[in-house]
Amino acid sequence: MALLETENLVKEFGGLVATDDVNLTVEEDERVSIIGPNGAGKSTLINLITRRLDPTSGDIRFKGESIVDRDPHEVVQMGVSKSFQTASIFTNLTVRENAEIAALAAEHGSFGFKFLEHHDSLTGVHEVARDTLDAVGLLSQADRTASELPYGDKRRLEIGIALAAEPDLLLMDEPTAGMSPEETEATVDLVEEVKQELGLTFVLIEHDMEIVFSISDRIVVLNRGRVIAEGTPDEIRGDPEVQEAYLGGVDL
Repeated sequence: MALLETENLVKEFGGLVATDDVNLTVEEDERVSIIGPNGAGKSTLINLITRRLDPTSGDIRFKGESIVDRDPHEVVQMGVSKSFQTASIFTNLTVRENAEIAALAAEHGSFGFKFLEHHDSLTGVHEVARDTLDAVGLLSQADRTASELPYGDKRRLEIGIALAAEPDLLLMDEPTAGMSPEETEATVDLVEEVKQELGLTFVLIEHDMEIVFSISDRIVVLNRGRVIAEGTPDEIRGDPEVQEAYLGGVDL
């Protein structure tokens, strides 16, 4: 049984078809990248999976169970977490508090839980937050205010926030956007380390083809909402339809 499956998934916005009969399968322990030109439907597909958008038709199954009627927080509690295209952190709180709030929200289903009132009694939440910050290399900065972090570390914290939900599946939307080459390299190393240490399954949206080809087990290519190809990095690199749709015929 696949960890994640979409079946004939369609999302329409008025007359625009953003995802068009998409069938996607992600096996446990896979690293799957979704690529395609701007407007191909990549972020829409991720938002459907995380239940931030409702499909027009089709089904989404996680661990064999349909989640199309689930709320976003229920999907998080089932084991699906997402890091966003831009850093989504509480800049006025410490690094540690950001991780603790994320762990707490995953446990209780809402960021509305009265975190500060229960802070001292939440031993398990503290442990999850500490382990998460250790995994993303930010434990030594746990007491810094998040606004003080360099941009690359803010993105690492944002990934840590997603990891604090202790997911089985981590969806990453442009994790290296806006990073310097050094920060990008560190983030790719982080993904590799997290994969090895936590055994997570990843679905990655990324425009940097060097990153995509270096870390993906399988690549799915979208164009105008449809899957036009999928396969290993080598198979995708040599696919003429992918070259035409994604780069105007230029070799990947």
